[in-house]
Amino acid sequence: MSQTLQLHHPWFVAVWPGMGQVAINAGVYLLAKLGMTLFAELEASGLFDLDQVEVRGGIIQPSRQPRNRLFVWKDPEKRHDLVVFVGEAQPPIGKYTFCRQLISHVKELGVERVFTFAAMATKMRPEQRSRVFGAATDQAGLDEIKRLELQVLEDGQIGGLNGVLLSVAAEMGLRGSCLLGEIPHFLAELPFPKASLAILEVFTTITGFDLDLTDLAEQARASEKPLGEIYARVERAYQQQYYGSTEEEEFIPELYREPDGVAPADRQRIEELFAEAARDRRKAFDLKRELDRLGLFKEYEDRFLDLFKKPQ
Repeated sequence: MSQTLQLHHPWFVAVWPGMGQVAINAGVYLLAKLGMTLFAELEASGLFDLDQVEVRGGIIQPSRQPRNRLFVWKDPEKRHDLVVFVGEAQPPIGKYTFCRQLISHVKELGVERVFTFAAMATKMRPEQRSRVFGAATDQAGLDEIKRLELQVLEDGQIGGLNGVLLSVAAEMGLRGSCLLGEIPHFLAELPFPKASLAILEVFTTITGFDLDLTDLAEQARASEKPLGEIYARVERAYQQQYYGSTEEEEFIPELYREPDGVAPADRQRIEELFAEAARDRRKAFDLKRELDRLGLFKEYEDRFLDLFKKPQ
């Protein structure tokens, strides 16, 4: 990090891709609706390796390391400025070292508290309300979770950097909390915006931020029916397998089809949304929602996050 900022009692949120895209969706929503600005990139040399490369139209694409970006927002109400970290991938090795490096950087910015967002896979059904589970690094954080009537993660493990980062934060003298949004375990590989919404409802209660959650709530409602159909099909497939049936069904709603053969009209619509988001960063979540619908967010991720390079 080559810059320093004067921040007012900043808090820190870290997100990575994971089950249900819960954390990354919530993090991107914060970027878009708060109008956050790219502040710096964190180098992680030596911690990532390549398992595969992209091929497009028969052409092997140049390889690159996953990027780790830091974004900042200054709270006009002078409560807590916000720093958000968006990582494209979790390093397969050196997780503790990476977290020490990241926490050291944000401590230099004066960060006082650390949050991670994650998913909790349960037997819930898509039409049910997502609960939020919580764990904290100290008694004050645990008392807050109980006061908000969240589900306390009494025992167990928090996988990956969502947990390791908080453990390192505690070691280095920072308070931390993990908020986990509930998702159906059958649908862990599909975007589940209802859990992202539930996490941000809790987060805004804790922070007091005035964050308009309307667009995320609409995405959650729009996805409920197709996800319910997928859930029912998967559930029937498990039952058929249990009872020895050989009947096979294939059903993938348009909302979650793979990006192969994306229609030119969809590509054109994406370009229009990029232009709108470049003019008004608050429109960026409309673009993210369309990329999710088409299964294209990974393809456009760099370009999407580059929208937040400069203040508007």
